[in-house]
Amino acid sequence: MNKLALTHIGGPTAFFKLGGWTFLTDPTFDPPQEYPTPAGTLVKTSGPAVELADLPGVDVVLLSHDEHADNLDNSGRKLVESGGCTVFGTPEAAGRIPAVTGMSAWEETTLQAAGKQDLTITAVPALHGPEGCEPVTGTVTGFVLSGADLPTVYVSGDNASVAVVGTIAERFAPVDVAVLFTGAARIGIFDNAPLTLTAGAAAEAAAKLRTPAVVPVHAEGWTHFSEGHKELRAEFAAKGLGDSLRIPTPGQELVL
Repeated sequence: MNKLALTHIGGPTAFFKLGGWTFLTDPTFDPPQEYPTPAGTLVKTSGPAVELADLPGVDVVLLSHDEHADNLDNSGRKLVESGGCTVFGTPEAAGRIPAVTGMSAWEETTLQAAGKQDLTITAVPALHGPEGCEPVTGTVTGFVLSGADLPTVYVSGDNASVAVVGTIAERFAPVDVAVLFTGAARIGIFDNAPLTLTAGAAAEAAAKLRTPAVVPVHAEGWTHFSEGHKELRAEFAAKGLGDSLRIPTPGQELVL
């Protein structure tokens, strides 16, 4: 089976190669700065480990949502709006950004090109907070990538629900690689409920997916991420899943 080669850029942003295709998740390439929002100011504390200009060409952007700067910042938005690559996101994002191809939950599309392997992308549900959060936090999507002789890869997007992961696992488990957006993001809304996976929920999600490789992103670089790698290591070890946790070093390629 071909392998996945992933480089963590920072926050939710990862560049990876699969089947001859190159992908970028939720592009954020701005330097550290503040982003005022109606719910409070988001503070970015570290810049990208790799600059966008230093990456090889990006074929596809997997955009979980477009409404929050910690998932699509100013530099990332310029990339998405440029039309220089294919961008998949929610139907709502497509309504706001013409360059985005909107995909509803469980919708599939297949990438095909000479010299590359056919690869199917399935949009899967995500819940950016507790039940009923969508009017406030917006609609979010995750993605599952699959193809003949390719590892099945799940990219969670900003999802906080283990139950949602369970519905994805029913269709796709076992998943070869799970890129989980973690960090237990909290900004004070919904009684300060986590808006992305806590470390404990990430471990539960990994168990449901029956995956041998979990790559956590969205766990550092912003002040509203309330948990990091320490909590992830502890929770995965407590559940006997420590060997599956593959914490990437930003800027260094991780082959899975």
